[in-house]
Amino acid sequence: MDLGLAGRAFVVTGGSRGLGRACAEALRAEGAEVVVSARTAADVDAAAQELGCTGVVADLADPDSAGRVVDAALSAYGRLDGALVSVGGPPAGAALSLSDEQWHSAFDSVFLGAVRLSRAVVDALPASGGALAFVLSTSVKAPVPGLAASNGLRPGLAMLAKTMADELGPRGVRVNGLLPGRVLTDRLRELGMDPADVGGIPLRRFGDPAEFGRVAAFLLSPAASYVTGTMVPVDGGAVRAL
Repeated sequence: MDLGLAGRAFVVTGGSRGLGRACAEALRAEGAEVVVSARTAADVDAAAQELGCTGVVADLADPDSAGRVVDAALSAYGRLDGALVSVGGPPAGAALSLSDEQWHSAFDSVFLGAVRLSRAVVDALPASGGALAFVLSTSVKAPVPGLAASNGLRPGLAMLAKTMADELGPRGVRVNGLLPGRVLTDRLRELGMDPADVGGIPLRRFGDPAEFGRVAAFLLSPAASYVTGTMVPVDGGAVRAL
């Protein structure tokens, strides 16, 4: 299937590694232009060189980052057709063990940073519309043990995505969410998750980031032109809820 991505341009935040990187790779493989952003200059430079794309050092907790990332896309490619909004995971911990500072920091990065980027991207989209995809978590459907901050913030972003789908649909802008489960990334390794622990996953394995990247690229593409306001699990069937 031709996803119709050739010649289009997308911003991918958190694009230097993990799920964001997997999406950037899938978009580039389909002929799209990409701006990858991340917080570390060395990681951004490496990703940009390996993918043959534009890189921008940006921390979404910084209010100025969203505008800089969008400006980079318009400057490099003369257009912007959408974005994959992927932010770093908030700190692990129990709900009442996290400090006010940790909650504020997680909110600024995970939630408010995503709002700012969405605002900047939508303002730059062509009259014909575009697409946003939020990298969320299966915690939208059910809490993940030990990740209280993610459990608190991701469902709110999911509802925000559905609200934006309602509000932006008349402009031809589609907004969807992706709910990765146990996809083998550095984040899962940092959390100490064992790839041999596949209980509860019907496919009996962890996912490969490339499998997530292909789903993300599809949702951003014209091939998914009648899909909006949806939350798509990429979890090997682990989520039991509808």
